[in-house]
Amino acid sequence: MKLMRVGEVGAERPAVRLSDGRVVDVSARFKAFDGAFLGSGGIDKLRDALAKDAGAFPAVDVSKNRIGAPIARPGNIIAIGLNYADHAREAGMEIPKEPIVFFKAPSSYCGPNDTVLIPRTSVKTDWEVELGIVIGKNCAYLKDEAAAKAVIAGYTIVNDVSERAFQIERGPTWIKGKSARTFCPTGPWLVTADEVADPQVLTMSLKVNGELMQNGSTGTMIFGCHHVVWYVSQFMDLEAGDLIATGTPPGVGMGFKPPRYLKAGDVMELEIQGLGTQRQAVGQA
Repeated sequence: MKLMRVGEVGAERPAVRLSDGRVVDVSARFKAFDGAFLGSGGIDKLRDALAKDAGAFPAVDVSKNRIGAPIARPGNIIAIGLNYADHAREAGMEIPKEPIVFFKAPSSYCGPNDTVLIPRTSVKTDWEVELGIVIGKNCAYLKDEAAAKAVIAGYTIVNDVSERAFQIERGPTWIKGKSARTFCPTGPWLVTADEVADPQVLTMSLKVNGELMQNGSTGTMIFGCHHVVWYVSQFMDLEAGDLIATGTPPGVGMGFKPPRYLKAGDVMELEIQGLGTQRQAVGQA
């Protein structure tokens, strides 16, 4: 299934994109797509309800409704740095021996097509297309990668927008460069894990003003999705609804010579195979 939310900020309604492309509003039966929904078996309950009578749910015209992030604001947004060897090289950094883990503030979370705002003092705002993992069960100290696979609710697109001066030049704490408002566009859908046969074979791309900047594949990750979930669980409790951004392929603005960064008026377009597309205009905070 493809779970999504539609409506204005703070008033999003749960919806599902059906296999024929129609979108139906399921809010009359399911109050929210959030951690409580995921952790209580909500995906299975929703699947059963649709199988019994999908026609009972009213259609939604997404062309006339804002698309929000597919899951309500997560408790944690966990990110993995330098998880593509070729991206590590373009950044001039060593290939990590273990996953590099950092956080994005949950307040950076926004819809897939919302305007991305450049911070007031920013001079180096950058783009990063990433595969996002949504956790479906509370867990800790997972035994192995098979156990990690079992707690994944699904996958989505994340734009890990980054302010490089804040991130790199103002101390070693990456969260400063990752957490401005609108720095985590997510969606349009949460594609449930059963519909992603292999998360390590997905093509991914990002364009700025129509120019292809990133063109990669999740197959070149250093640490695969299941390993990342297992690894993070050894250091912290993961909760249903948490989002993990798994790293980006080469082609970020910082890697160009000279570097290229976003400015107001730019437009970013992101795509990951089977997970839909995003489009964000860039504005100024």
